[in-house]
This record gives sequence, C-alpha cells and structure tokens, in this order.
Amino acid sequence: MENQIPHQREFLGHPIGLYILFFTELWERFSYYGMRAILVLYIVAGVKEGSLGGMGWSNADALALYGWYTMLVYVMSVPGGILADKFLGQKKSVMLGGWLLVIGHGILAVEAEWAFFTGLAFIILGVGCLKPNISTMVGGLYKKGDIRRDKGFTIFYIGINIGAFLSPIFVGYIGERIGWHYGFGLAGIGMFIGQLVFLYGQKYLKGIGDYIPPEKDANNAEQGIFSKIFKHVGATIAMFIFLGLSGLMVFYGSIGGGILVAFGGLAVGAGIVIFKELNNIEKDRVVVLLLSFLIVIVFWGAFEQAGGLMNIYAKDKINRMFFSWDIPASVFQSVNSFFIITLGTAVAGYWVARRLKGKEESAIFKMSMGTIIMGLGFLCMAVASVEAGSEPFGKGAMIWLILAYLFHTIGELSLSPVSLSFITKLAPARYVAIMMGVFWAATGLGNKMAGAIGEASQMESVKMEMVVNNEQIGSYVADSAHLKKEDFSVKTKLFLDGDQFVFKHLENNEQLNSLISLDKENGERLKQLLGEEQLTAKQNGYATLKFDFDEEAENYKGEIIVEEVQNKRELKTFLLITLFTVIFGLLLLAFLKKLKKLTHGAEDVDFSIGNVKPVNPEKKNI
Repeated sequence: MENQIPHQREFLGHPIGLYILFFTELWERFSYYGMRAILVLYIVAGVKEGSLGGMGWSNADALALYGWYTMLVYVMSVPGGILADKFLGQKKSVMLGGWLLVIGHGILAVEAEWAFFTGLAFIILGVGCLKPNISTMVGGLYKKGDIRRDKGFTIFYIGINIGAFLSPIFVGYIGERIGWHYGFGLAGIGMFIGQLVFLYGQKYLKGIGDYIPPEKDANNAEQGIFSKIFKHVGATIAMFIFLGLSGLMVFYGSIGGGILVAFGGLAVGAGIVIFKELNNIEKDRVVVLLLSFLIVIVFWGAFEQAGGLMNIYAKDKINRMFFSWDIPASVFQSVNSFFIITLGTAVAGYWVARRLKGKEESAIFKMSMGTIIMGLGFLCMAVASVEAGSEPFGKGAMIWLILAYLFHTIGELSLSPVSLSFITKLAPARYVAIMMGVFWAATGLGNKMAGAIGEASQMESVKMEMVVNNEQIGSYVADSAHLKKEDFSVKTKLFLDGDQFVFKHLENNEQLNSLISLDKENGERLKQLLGEEQLTAKQNGYATLKFDFDEEAENYKGEIIVEEVQNKRELKTFLLITLFTVIFGLLLLAFLKKLKKLTHGAEDVDFSIGNVKPVNPEKKNI
C-alpha cells in the first residue's frame, strides 16, 4: 500500500504532512512530560500546603502510583495499535487519542481527588491511542525505498525532544511556583494546541493512516493463538497455576498485582504454544529475543527513577540554588532531553565509527553497554547521597544529579535505537506483531519495577498526631502556617533515652515529646529504628516531623522521617541499582559470542521495518 501514497505537497524537501505530525507530537510530548514532571511532586505535596496544596501522600505511596501509571501508559499502546489496525486506522486513532488527552489534562486542572484519578485514566487511554500510531503515519508519508524517510523520522524525533525539553521548564515552573493545577492546565493547553494543528493539517494527510481492512490470511499464525492454549497440556497447567496465584493475591488485597499475574499467565501460556510451533533456528532466536526483553525491563526499571525517586530527591536532597535562583525540582526533568538533542549525533556517530572499523557493535552489545553506562549514573546519585548525609538535613550538589542524567542519556542513546529493530530481525515473521506487543509490555513492566524500587527506597512510615493546640505549636513554626491550618514541618534532634524516644528542637534544644502522640505500634516501630541506628543522647540522630492538617479531626496528623534511616535507604538503593545493572550488563557481555551464535546471523542483514530505524519507546522513542 505504501507505493499507492497520493502525491504530497512538499516544504523544504519533505511532505507538509511531516511538519503537521512534527508539531502535533511536539505538543503531545509537551503535555505528557510537563504533567509527568510535576505528577509525583503534586502527589506528595501537603493537602494544605498554602496555595500549592497537593494530595498529601507519602513518598512511598506516590512512587507506587507513579509505577502503575507509567506502566499502563505503555501497556495501553498494545490495544491502541490493535484498535488502529482492526477498526479505525492510524489517523482516526491519533485523533481520538488527542481528544482523550485534551480531556484528561483538562480534568487534571480541576482541584478534586476524583478529577485526579479520572484525568490520569483519560491520559492513559489517550497516549495508548496516539503514541503507537502517529509514528506509523510518519512512515506512511514516504514510499518504500524513499531515501528521505530516515531524515523525516529524524526531524520528527527532534520535535519530540523539543517538546520534552521545554515542558518541564514551563509546566514545572508554573506548577511548583504558582499552583499545581495551573501546571496541569498549561499541559492541557499544549495538548489542545497540538490537536488544533492536527485538525488543521488533515488536508495535508489525505490517504495517510486511513483504515484499510486487513487481508484474510489463512496462514496467519497470530489468529486464534490464544484458543490453542487450552489444547496444550503444559500451557493449560501454567495458566491455572498463574490464575491461582492471581486469585490469592487479590484475596490478600493486591488487586493490581493479581491482575498482572493473570496477564502473565496468559503470556506464558501463549508463549508455550508459540515456542512449540517454531523450528530450531527460530527457537534459538526467540531465546535471545526474550533475553532482550529482560534487558528492556532492567533498563527502564532503573532509568525511570527519573520521574519518581530522582524527582523527589531533587526536591528534598539537592541544593538547587543557582546564584540567587532556587531552581524548581521539576525543571531538572528537561536535562535528559537536552542531552538527547546535543549528544544524539555524537553517540550515533560513535557506533557508526565502530562499525566502520570492524569492531563489535551488535544489538546485544549496544544494549548491554547502554545498561552498564546508565547504571553507572547512579554512582553520581550515591555521591550526592553521601554529601547530603554528611551533615544534619544536608543536601548534595546539583552537579551530581546532572551528571547522573548525562550517563543515563548516553546509555539510552546506546540501547534505544536498536531495541525495536532487533525484534524485527529476530522474531519469526508470522509473530512480529505479537513480539512487538511483548516489547511494549516489557517496557511497561520496567516502569512498574521503577515505581516498586522507588517505593522500597522509602523508610517505613511512622505515624503521629499532634496533642496541643495551634497556639502552643506556634513557637516551633517559622511562619504562620499553623494559624491558617496549613501543613508544616519541624526539624528535630532524635535519640533513645533508655526505653523512651526523645525529640528536641533543632535550634533551641527544647524537648518536643509533649507536642505529639504515637500509638503503640508506631511507637515500637520508631524505637526499633532508633535502636538499629544506635541513636543515643551521646550520638543523636535527626528527624523531620511532617504535620498535615486533618479537616475531619480538626487536628494535625503526620509522619516522622528519621534522616539517618532515610539517607541510608536512598544510598543503598542507588548503589544496588548500580551494582545490579553493571553486573547484569557484564554477564551479557561474557556470553556475547554464544548469544550472537543463537541469532544465526540475523543481524548480518541490515533490516528494519520500512527502512525506518526505530528509536526508544519513550519521548524520543516510539
């Protein structure tokens, strides 16, 4: 069908439709990454934090939600692609996704809890419809073999990164300095502009992305694959085992985990059926392909700390002062895209140079090196953590955060451009679409893992309640927040005196135990933490008392953050990520020759779908 593309009006040597899609995607990424930059920060902000009231969640809960959200964004790309292929076509799917995103971002601008979750749901559906299809439309602008196609995709990806670079700066600043919902609203305005561009450009996209009824293919191995599961004993047993585990997880309260396990069982069952139908060469290649999916999970599980743990860390533990300007934490979310734009050509040139010199540059090698380099970036975060922990309530230098993003970007540029094309080379032709779906699922699972890692990096919550009135707390609060029933925090010294914990004000050393109350469970938990850290009167620790106003109880409640415990958790997380990713990458390199042998020369043929060199499924990807 590509060779039947209607004549396209051109501008600067490319179809005008390319620039329509360029600006549509620029604004879509502006809205998505702008919202993403402030999402976790909004969730953890206190409900009554002045004019910037958020949801008042704990860091751990916020990071867990972030993982679920980013996972669903990628997983929904699978049904989004099916919707376009089987029913609507790419153009209508992009249009539908755009309107869903406009609605979703608009709802997020409403200050209400129902609006938050409803808005996220619309955004998940919108991205699922738009992302997997707009790139396909770019390819559809060019006939097969058109030498301009690669350059057209390069122009398109520049637009993606411009949007991803600008949005954290503008949306982040507005959200953190003026109001979270103004930031969400600005992201929505960006998406609305993109949708207007797409509507205006319909006349330049005639015949591009229209629905084409699929041809009936009696040899299509994808048809009825799931109906074969229950005809295979091993697949059926695997399915029932996973469904049983899923039921147990739901019974014990983990509904999301149960759903994941159920889908995992379906995937395993389908995998067993597919694997049985392959010849020996195909089986070897699929083994390597499955390993590449594991690499994808590991890579994004670490990389996506950017929008979660590293975002919170930038807010709380990084010195963001640049001369007299306190840089909003969300602005640092633009650093990755800045490095993508400035270093993309250099990194690509490096790999081309290696190829010309006859040096190793296979996909597995690039993906392994990308994982190692990205993992080393967390050593920079570990240094920042050591700096922050070197003094009470200390902060690390922002250079370490920037260097971490630099390593992450180089790793991403090494892994992303080959990940999708690798699938097309190794997957059996009749199962390419299924393997693409597995790739998106693996990317989503990596994002979910990122949320779980971030959640694990936070100390177990110790809850408390204030037992004095607002006037009595006034001498310990720097401003009048308590009089306005706004959220506030108090920095204290903390230690064990015999069997009792003692809080003392950081500045005047006055004891604060009479201000708060802990129930038995939280009290025992706090004592255990202090005992493990050996914090005594001779060597005290430090803690932050975070007070959130509870309107129903007409009183302040909150949590206690023990600095020593939290600092150690974060440092341990950064070091473990580095250790795991580096060892994982080195193991892959150690078995590189054997893995290349299993590909049976698949990479010797320089092939990619439609001559397009796909890139990362993230902003600069897909």
